Amino acid sequence: MAHLNSHYLKLKAGYLFPEINRRVKAFTDANPDAARRLIRCGIGDVTEPLPAVARSAMHKAVDELGVRESFRGYGPEQGYDFLRHAIAENDYRSRGIEVADDEIFVSDGSKCDCANILDVFGDSNRIAVMDPVYPVYVDTNVMAGHTGPADEAGVYSGLLYLPCTPKMVSCPTCPTKRSISSTSARPTIPPARWQHGSTSESLVHFALAHEAIILYDAAYEAYIARPDIPHSIYEIPGARKIAIEFRSFSKNGGFTGALRVHRGAKGTRVPSLRRVRNVRSIRSGTVASARNSTASRMSRSVPREALYSAEGKSQVASLVSHYMGNARILREAVTPVAD
Repeated sequence: MAHLNSHYLKLKAGYLFPEINRRVKAFTDANPDAARRLIRCGIGDVTEPLPAVARSAMHKAVDELGVRESFRGYGPEQGYDFLRHAIAENDYRSRGIEVADDEIFVSDGSKCDCANILDVFGDSNRIAVMDPVYPVYVDTNVMAGHTGPADEAGVYSGLLYLPCTPKMVSCPTCPTKRSISSTSARPTIPPARWQHGSTSESLVHFALAHEAIILYDAAYEAYIARPDIPHSIYEIPGARKIAIEFRSFSKNGGFTGALRVHRGAKGTRVPSLRRVRNVRSIRSGTVASARNSTASRMSRSVPREALYSAEGKSQVASLVSHYMGNARILREAVTPVAD
């Protein structure tokens, strides 16, 4: 008899975003005129067309697949070298962060990686999450068996919740118990107001002191406008020793639908984590490489590297500006007007 993973039974309710979509559909069905003017605040999907440079590159890539001389089948397990180079060069080295091409792993999405990375770490780690938190960070740990059951409020035993309140201007206080060997303390999405340079440094200092690991989700880094908020955790001294960073092309290039179909998404940077207790003699990148090799290989028909051209960067900036305009409308709508 086959056995179900019993940890799935701990999940308290349906996944948040399908429930939001259900309610939105019910509202728009009842109010069809409002559907065109609705700004959706659920799952981070996009509404604007793909950048022209990406569409043009897609056509070219598809044409390449129709000719024997340029046809490509399965891509390399860790991503095409030219894409890994473009990510390392534009997202890191251009900011003065020395990241090698072979430290970049291209996968089918940062959400998937947030779950898959847990396979690399053992069951004895204590997991910390920001609260409130992106549901994926909690649910994936529940399904992996890293928590106990949830109470009536939906709080899971075994998880360490770090409260983030609206008035908070500094990083939540991290515990000092040395039993924490791996902490999943990613930024909220989008990055919260407390995550400016000095408080990000305190999180890194904590991880260095207590041999913890930071799993840092930078999917929305393109929307950071303030100069005191780092675009990469690796801008913080020492972070390269203890942090794994996840990135995405769906949020800056609008590739949500295209990439989910064609199985190519973003770059995750995996450093040599010398502080992981039971793998001191090998690079964690070796472990991540083995894990990523079991997944589907990336398609060539969605050429993400086009976004790194001068024209691509300009078009991405226009997309980001549009969505930031939506955010401005929402902020103005909920900000009290002074008398």
